[in-house]
Amino acid sequence: MIRVIVVDDHPVVCAGLARLIGAEDDIEVITTALDGETAIALEAEHRPDVMLMDLSMHPVDGVEATRRIMSNRSDAHVLVLAATADPPHVLAAIDAGALGFLLKDSDPNAIAEGIRSAARGESPIDPRLALTLVRDRHERRSGMKLTDRESEVLKLAVRGLPNRQIGEKLGIGEKTVKAHLGRVYERIGVTNRADAVAWALDTDFVDPSAVGNTTAIDD
Repeated sequence: MIRVIVVDDHPVVCAGLARLIGAEDDIEVITTALDGETAIALEAEHRPDVMLMDLSMHPVDGVEATRRIMSNRSDAHVLVLAATADPPHVLAAIDAGALGFLLKDSDPNAIAEGIRSAARGESPIDPRLALTLVRDRHERRSGMKLTDRESEVLKLAVRGLPNRQIGEKLGIGEKTVKAHLGRVYERIGVTNRADAVAWALDTDFVDPSAVGNTTAIDD
């Protein structure tokens, strides 16, 4: 019997998933959680075969809950079940240690089979999500997501210039620079300047010789 904990912050959805999954002959829902903090505590207490994890929860979301669960038990099997296939969130969950990623509008049989796959230590990924990730990767490598101004800001950030100096060079305010950087991070799927620099190098967006000191620069 595969022991599962269902985590979702919508009580109706959580209860519905528990009933749906629990109807399978080889799957037992041992308990449920309505938030990430509770999920972490229940995982440590029950040590389930699979944690079926929602992403959009407050104050502890599914990514952070997954990260903390994996830090407590490296062999835990977290299977994300999310409403949308947003590439940055998907990658964040996988980076946190999630074993697989399914969508909530999947066929019930696909969800049950995903749980069985995760319990075996495999990595079930919704085929629609795989296509989204491939397309996103192509777009990120091409750099086509960035506007001309965002590209200028990123290139200067890679050189190690703080926001104030970037603004002076481009004739814009420091707050505007910060806003542009925020959009750059969102478009390329990162959360900070260091990761943006790494992306710029990985995708050949800039020449490696252009990299400056990015260790103590404002975001």
